[in-house]
Amino acid sequence: MPNLTASTIELLRAAYTGFNARDTAAALATMTADVAWPRAFKGGFVRGQEAVRAYWTEQWGEINPHVEPLAFHPDGGCILVEVHQVVRDLAGAVLADEHVGHRFTLEQGLIQKMEVCAPPSPDRRA
Repeated sequence: MPNLTASTIELLRAAYTGFNARDTAAALATMTADVAWPRAFKGGFVRGQEAVRAYWTEQWGEINPHVEPLAFHPDGGCILVEVHQVVRDLAGAVLADEHVGHRFTLEQGLIQKMEVCAPPSPDRRA
C-alpha cells in the first residue's frame, strides 16, 4: 500500500495545478519519462511525456477541461483521487460536470501511470 504522505499529495496537486493552468512543463515535471496517460477524451493511452504534451495540446484545441482534486485515498498499490471535473466546449458551454476517480501509480516519487475510474464509494470518502 502506498504511503499517502504530504509530499505525495503535493505532487499530485501540482500535476492538477499545472494541467488546469495549461502549464505543461509544470505538470509533466511530476511524471516519469515513460508515463502512461489515458486519452480519456479519445480512448486508449499515450506513453511518454512528449505524447502526453501532444495529446493535451490537441485536447485543449477542442475542449476546455478543469479538474479539481477533492480527496486522496490509498488504493492497493496506487493512489485514488476523487476529482470534480467540468468540461466545457470552447464557447464555454458545459459538456460534462461530474465526479470521477483518477488512479495513480507512482514510481520513485513521480507519476508513472494514471487511469480514469469510478470515484471512491461513499464508505471510503472522508
